[in-house]
Amino acid sequence: MQGRQPKRYFKKRRAPHTETAPQPWAGNPLMGYVRAFLEWSEVHGFRPQGVHLRDKALQRFVAWCDERAITRLPDITLPILERYQQHLFHYRQKNGKPLSFTTQQLMLVPLKAFFKWAARERHILGNPASEILLPKKPASLPRYVLSIAQVESVLNETDISHPGGVRDRAMLEVLYSTGVRRTELAGLGVTDWNRGGTLTVRQGKGGRDRVVPVGARAEAWLTRYVDDVRPELVTPASGDTLFLTDYGEAFNKNRLGDLVRRYLDWAGITAPGSCHLFRHACATHMLENGADVRYIQVLLGHADITSTEIYTKVSITKLREIHAATHPARLERAKGNQNGRDQNSEDGTEVGSVAADAPTAARR
Repeated sequence: MQGRQPKRYFKKRRAPHTETAPQPWAGNPLMGYVRAFLEWSEVHGFRPQGVHLRDKALQRFVAWCDERAITRLPDITLPILERYQQHLFHYRQKNGKPLSFTTQQLMLVPLKAFFKWAARERHILGNPASEILLPKKPASLPRYVLSIAQVESVLNETDISHPGGVRDRAMLEVLYSTGVRRTELAGLGVTDWNRGGTLTVRQGKGGRDRVVPVGARAEAWLTRYVDDVRPELVTPASGDTLFLTDYGEAFNKNRLGDLVRRYLDWAGITAPGSCHLFRHACATHMLENGADVRYIQVLLGHADITSTEIYTKVSITKLREIHAATHPARLERAKGNQNGRDQNSEDGTEVGSVAADAPTAARR
């Protein structure tokens, strides 16, 4: 364990803002179509986060096209798009790892939407992306699930003698109690919290609203933060935002993730991830304590229950208990057979001695 955080004080000096040089591909004529498509997305009700993801993916594609002197939209054909898909597959990050299939999908889905829009608007005669086959997204399990003891150790790393520690404790408690995503936590307003024990998550993933319960302990820390700490952070620009930074601003998702990651490091937890670890822990611990998977689906805001059913595979505790109680290859003898002999066995073979005989059977 690396120890608790040193005391921090509000209103730290801001880092000087440095202007970034324009990218060389920013003048590519394709960017005009991209800007028009993003404006169309906003007009038709796409959430800002969704528009941002489209912008990021399309800028990456335009940069790739610019390196190959592709500047006209009609010149982009299915073979060119397939070459770009191969580029994403073979691309290596700074750490030497490839892009996950999930990330590749995030880069390709906006392309399909962009060319569908371009064909509808008659910028091109046909849609070259209509026949792109997206990579299959693996149904992977969460790589790591925090235990209850680990969650408590992270919560105890907050310095609650300091206002910033009270705020951080309240955020961690809400993450664990409700299982909200980090963007949902950052977007909460004071009016979204009902002191009766619920939070209204507005415009969650997929643009869906939902109401989630808040546990008694999280409610207590949230009350302490709102009553005692938040008034010290409020500025004219704070608005209704519930959790404020030291400057009275709303947290962005990266800053929130970095903050949670620091507490995980201080608690000696090296597992990758930050806020989502608390989401996984919330769902898994509730499932192990007997919660129905359908209620967990509503809590987490999953549109499809198959996303929630992942946690039935992660939660191994009940399966392990049933396996230990029912599988014949166990070391303990069954109750009622203390003499170790099967009453119906003529040769006196011992019941419950399968594990002891296994090496002998393996040698045969």
